[in-house]
Amino acid sequence: IQNEESVILFLVVWTVTEITRYSFYTFNLLNHLPYFIKWARYNFFIILYPAGVAGELLTIYAALPYVKKTGMFSLRLPNKYNVSFDYYYFLIIVMFSYVP
Repeated sequence: IQNEESVILFLVVWTVTEITRYSFYTFNLLNHLPYFIKWARYNFFIILYPAGVAGELLTIYAALPYVKKTGMFSLRLPNKYNVSFDYYYFLIIVMFSYVP
């Protein structure tokens, strides 16, 4: 999954977001906040947030077949805890939780 384009998408988007955020904080602490940094801090999210979320969702979607095939992070019954957990369905629930 790490070679998917969606991983590059969300890494670049969240990196730009954090650079903008911490530049804003730094300049604000120095009492020298350039207009562009302030503008970027409050306007870049209009494009970056949906792009980052799309990258995350596409990455989760790309991982679903592998998770289902391997049973990764899943706990099946019977076991000593008498609990069952399926990571595949958990990821699907996480993907739907992005909607609200």
